[in-house]
Amino acid sequence: MENTKDLTEHTSRAERKRRDSFGMFDGYDSCSEDTSSSSSSDESEEEVAPLPSSLPIIKNNGQVYTYPDGKSGMATCEMCGMVGVRDAFYSKTKRFCSVSCSRSYSSNSKKASILARLQVAGKPPTKKAKVLQKQPLVAKLAAYAQYQATLQNQAKTKAAAVPVEGFSWGNYINSNSFTAAPVTCFKHAPMGMCWGDISEGVRVEVPNTDCSLPTKVFWIAGIIKLAGYNALLRYEGFENDSSLDFWCNICGSDIHPVGWCATSGKPLVPPRTIQHKYTNWKAFLVKRLTGAKTLPPDFSQKVSESMQYPFKTSMRVEVVDKTHLCRTRVAVVESVIGGRLRLVYEESEDKTDDFWCHMYSPLIHHIGWSRSIGHRFKRSDITKKQEGHFDAPPHLFMKVKEVDAAGEWFKEGMKLEAIDPLNLSAICVATIRKVLADGYLMIGIDGSEAADGSDWFCYHATSPSIFPVGFCEINMIELTPPRGYAKLPFKWFDYLRETDSIAAPVKLFNKEVPNHGFHVGMKLEAVDLMEPRLVCVATVTRIIHRLLRIHFDGWEDEYDQWVDCESPDLYPVGWCQLTGYQLQPPAPQSSRDSQSSSSKQKKKAKSQQYKGHKKMTSLQLKEELIDGEEYNFLQGASDQESNGSASYYIKQEP
Repeated sequence: MENTKDLTEHTSRAERKRRDSFGMFDGYDSCSEDTSSSSSSDESEEEVAPLPSSLPIIKNNGQVYTYPDGKSGMATCEMCGMVGVRDAFYSKTKRFCSVSCSRSYSSNSKKASILARLQVAGKPPTKKAKVLQKQPLVAKLAAYAQYQATLQNQAKTKAAAVPVEGFSWGNYINSNSFTAAPVTCFKHAPMGMCWGDISEGVRVEVPNTDCSLPTKVFWIAGIIKLAGYNALLRYEGFENDSSLDFWCNICGSDIHPVGWCATSGKPLVPPRTIQHKYTNWKAFLVKRLTGAKTLPPDFSQKVSESMQYPFKTSMRVEVVDKTHLCRTRVAVVESVIGGRLRLVYEESEDKTDDFWCHMYSPLIHHIGWSRSIGHRFKRSDITKKQEGHFDAPPHLFMKVKEVDAAGEWFKEGMKLEAIDPLNLSAICVATIRKVLADGYLMIGIDGSEAADGSDWFCYHATSPSIFPVGFCEINMIELTPPRGYAKLPFKWFDYLRETDSIAAPVKLFNKEVPNHGFHVGMKLEAVDLMEPRLVCVATVTRIIHRLLRIHFDGWEDEYDQWVDCESPDLYPVGWCQLTGYQLQPPAPQSSRDSQSSSSKQKKKAKSQQYKGHKKMTSLQLKEELIDGEEYNFLQGASDQESNGSASYYIKQEP
């Protein structure tokens, strides 16, 4: 019996040269005069400089917001009844103050709407409404702000609609002929680095459920279909009969390589349905298994080792403050599930003020990290460590690539495009607000920043979540312009001239595109980063080089999120079952149908309006932006290209 073979084809692909993924040219860099370099790192509690006083300011619930045109308007949340600035409300329809209210409304449908109207009419507010009214107005902070009460109610609503126990990945994939992303796409997941050539046709020994014996017996089965960790198995001897096919997690404790029963003294008994087919089952197995592949003999040991996690409970870390993204706080590891950490902020007495993230998340750091790079930090009221708590060793955290900031580097005021951490479905016009040490940058979304900079967020210079000016246009992604910006369609060069700013040089961005293996339509399990303790059934709907568009099955497209292909918040099908984490199933049909037709019509009209503002063609862009220089324009890659595809603007060397 031979073990699995090396993935030679995968290796050959990995050796292919990676091409420049952005398709950018440096013409933007010379559009304006250079600005001054960034200031040095400030104290951890230093106040961020306010935005220019010339911008109109709106104050509400203690939070300050600025809008370039002052045309804010007010809105009332249809779920909780909270009144606030319309532009700060969630989604394109501006019907809800937060993603939690939007989803709760979808789940509760008419009942939620009636309760909201009763509250607006002057009735005593519900407990949920009181909790929500205490939140800052920028309810989009739900991206990091897991307000415990709201999240618990929302999770219970979703679970009540479709019980997790009622969802089966196997049935879901079979009934729709779906394809799942292979385990090798997820290097951070168990077995992601040592999955080998486990594929269709591999034989394993599994419990025989078609047997009347009182003891547990086994039989040999072959993999018919693979979906992440899950495999569709068929007992040997059934040939083309699929009546007893079954799904199981290949990393489960009852799955063994062929030969395990012989060495363990376990009986191999053919299923009762086919016992009559052969008189000499030993000869049948010898014939069927000669030359077949099975699991490596140490497979279960590798599974166990890959599920050992270095982070332990009571470790102290620095993590982003979910209520003020511009700073970090000290938190303590409360639990570890499958490499995901439940962190409780150190000042939380009842341990309900928590935050979920993966141990490789860029949002967590060792104690002292903030001070070392000049990042803002909220000092704890606790003067000394609580008994049993200890600092997590620095070597446990994900290392970022070293950068050389000595030469040409990012500067304050430079423009770029960035995924909005408060609305992960959008890539927005953004500005570098502060340059920190070790390659870290503080980024602000143009047109929607809080006056005190409390919603600035930290990205490393090598982050796959920031892009050069023009990235969205070249890759046919809708770029979200600054709020209140009236000159549509948005053109970067006009905006740069109007704001007297320059674009960050293209060469400073990370252009590496790994051989990730994802394809459009693949299923997976993904963290809802708007509510990061939830792991949901999801689908890859777009691929732009290393950037994936993740859609949560059963929910509206406005909940989609842009995620990097190497994000530790993506997992293979079956990861929740393997680790014991709760999986959120697709939303039921009733929730999908609860969105009003008027809302959909408005959404469609807005989409058509955007599509009407066709992006400039490469030729137009060339004519407008280039004076006396020649460029080659290469055709962009389609969404079907998953590995190493690229579209570029390449400047010809003289």
